[in-house]
Amino acid sequence: MVPQEKLLEGYVGFANLPNQVYRKSVKRGFEFTLMVVGESGLGKSTLINSLFLTDLYSPEYPGPSHRIKKTVQVEQSKVLVKEGGVQLLLTIVDTPGFGDAVDNSNCWQPVIDHIDSKFEDYLNSESRVNRRQMPDNRVHCCLYFIDRLPLAVVGSNTIIVVNEKRVRGRQYPWGVAEVENGEHCDFTILRNMLIRTHMQDLKDVTNNVHYENYRSRKLAAVTYNGVDNNKNKGPMTKSPLAQMEEERRDHVTKMEKMEMEMEQVFEMKVKEKIQKLKDSEQELQRRHEQMKKNLEAQHKELEEKRRQLEDEKHNWEAQQRVLEQQKLDASRTLEKNKKKKIF
Repeated sequence: MVPQEKLLEGYVGFANLPNQVYRKSVKRGFEFTLMVVGESGLGKSTLINSLFLTDLYSPEYPGPSHRIKKTVQVEQSKVLVKEGGVQLLLTIVDTPGFGDAVDNSNCWQPVIDHIDSKFEDYLNSESRVNRRQMPDNRVHCCLYFIDRLPLAVVGSNTIIVVNEKRVRGRQYPWGVAEVENGEHCDFTILRNMLIRTHMQDLKDVTNNVHYENYRSRKLAAVTYNGVDNNKNKGPMTKSPLAQMEEERRDHVTKMEKMEMEMEQVFEMKVKEKIQKLKDSEQELQRRHEQMKKNLEAQHKELEEKRRQLEDEKHNWEAQQRVLEQQKLDASRTLEKNKKKKIF
């Protein structure tokens, strides 16, 4: 159905929608991920500094090729740059050690793995039930550096004075190569294409083409195979009903296997619990027997002490009786002696 075109009789206000979109975009800021790939020493860090007219990499914070052991790995650096009130969260992805080995077979694999992993992270963020703000870390542009093409693209971290003007350039014995001079190199063409005219196009192509191709392949693998199996990405050759029945049987088999494993685990846990209870019972019985023996020994010891105490008591009482008898005899003898003296 073709919509009818109507003329308005006055100003409504939806012509201000582009301004609203502009203000919202400026407030939210922009994200851009740039990957640079190439051998060490080709000037990747220098070109990035020249592209954005700032020292993203400096002597205090050099590029990854100078900070990290040169193995084929991926290194990310984030920096927030501002221009005219517009914020750009720039992510630089570097591969220190790329192409520096004697055997460079499959040296590109970490690069592809990194790009796919960022697509995977973004797809997982989109698939969540509660989707929050999703940072876009997908690679929007990849610059591949080729050795040796003199003066095709020149970058520099040095500010020199040419005709009383401060410019970025390189001083050679035969002259000066200005970075932003179109007659000296193609740097301005590259920067205009990459930043000024096609940065949003690169982001759109990444989202609408590359990411959508990855997303469709990923979801197709899940749909056709029932699981995320990247090894079998061929087209579906069975009817949907047969495919659903096969997936149902696979699911039932998987559930039966899980049930069997859970039963085995349950039985093992029960056996362990019973064995633990038996061990505890045996330990309690042993401690009871030990305590019983200790009590019997203490009882015997107390009985022996009580018997000794009774013996000592009897001996003491016998001694007391003897002493009393001796005292009595002594007093009688004393009285008899007194009577004899009187008479």
